[in-house]
Amino acid sequence: MKSIPEPLPVKNQKEPAAKPRAAIPRTVWALGFVSLLMDVSSEMIHALLPLFMAGTLGASTVMIGLIEGVGEGTALITKVFSGAIADRFKNHKLLVLLGYSLGVLSKPLFAAADQIGVVFLARFMDRIGKGIRGAPRDAIVAAVTPRKLWGAAYGLRQSLDAAGAFVGPAIASLLLFFADADLREIFWIALIPGILCILMIIFGVENGADAGAPLKEPPRKIRDFLAMRSPFFTGVVILGVVFSLARFSNAFIVLRASDCGIPTGAVPLLMVGMNLVFSLSSYPMGKLADRLEPAHLLALGLILLAAADVVMALFSTPAGIIAGTVLWGLHLGATQGIFSLLIAEAAPAEKRATAFGIFSFASGAAILIAGIVAGLLWDHFGPEAAFWGGTVFALLAVLQTLRLGSAKRG
Repeated sequence: MKSIPEPLPVKNQKEPAAKPRAAIPRTVWALGFVSLLMDVSSEMIHALLPLFMAGTLGASTVMIGLIEGVGEGTALITKVFSGAIADRFKNHKLLVLLGYSLGVLSKPLFAAADQIGVVFLARFMDRIGKGIRGAPRDAIVAAVTPRKLWGAAYGLRQSLDAAGAFVGPAIASLLLFFADADLREIFWIALIPGILCILMIIFGVENGADAGAPLKEPPRKIRDFLAMRSPFFTGVVILGVVFSLARFSNAFIVLRASDCGIPTGAVPLLMVGMNLVFSLSSYPMGKLADRLEPAHLLALGLILLAAADVVMALFSTPAGIIAGTVLWGLHLGATQGIFSLLIAEAAPAEKRATAFGIFSFASGAAILIAGIVAGLLWDHFGPEAAFWGGTVFALLAVLQTLRLGSAKRG
């Protein structure tokens, strides 16, 4: 009996084509570079602004804390209105363009300021612009990106944003050290990347609003958009409030560095290092959040924030401030993009910009309080007290993060 021969291998048999990996959309990259350019422009000023206010204009620490708190609080509070308007009229790109334009127009005011009131006006105008653009920009990211890439997309945009935040102070330091530029000249030069940012929005960003699920009966009034009720969303908002109380303005890090013997020309380099760490950690943390529970990464970020506060409270040396600043940058990378992911996840598509706005409204009120409280603690009890206060709120935020998982499951 003859044996059955083995079948001959089929030549040139092609393997099944691998399914292509989804790519982060071009608009997300464009928004990332918009953020980078604007942060280069803004941080060239903000890295030196506390020294300009205290040295050139003679402002007190409480006044600096008030200006920083009002500025950041105004930006976040404004987002609630821009978010609702963006969801109501579906023109996200227009609001993004308006917001960034206000930021660019504020730059000449900083350069020309001869009294603290002008700085306050410029800071207010700049932060209003930030508030207008933030919620619709974050909603565009979710609208144009596949759900499984949200963490990576928000991480990428945040990473490029943070890259601008270290490039800006680096340029400021180079101008101080090698070009012998004064602070006002640096403020004028900061206008250039701001103009490039506007051009990038006009030619590189799509609206993105139409990607959301259409409403069967669109709300007719803004207050209808503000009705956001779910245990998970409420938990994220509460966490944002406590987190904002813990994370006061970077201006206090700048002032702490100056008190600890770091030369004025080197202070911007401290912000360079912090934002370099922030930039390098944001994208990996965002990708990780697409695979793991985001609340666990937030808890890690808050523990890093508490550690940064403790180090800067205990060690009044350049080495201590540098170590605390690195920890501060790591906490930003582990929290900022992930907060955006959680808000996008908690909100229906047609109310996503509004959800970002509500979250930012609550956080903004807390940041305003945090700036004032930190300034008062600094003036009455010393710089250590301001950082110990931040530590307490950071630990409270860790407890709220632990509750967040159960709210999400509910």
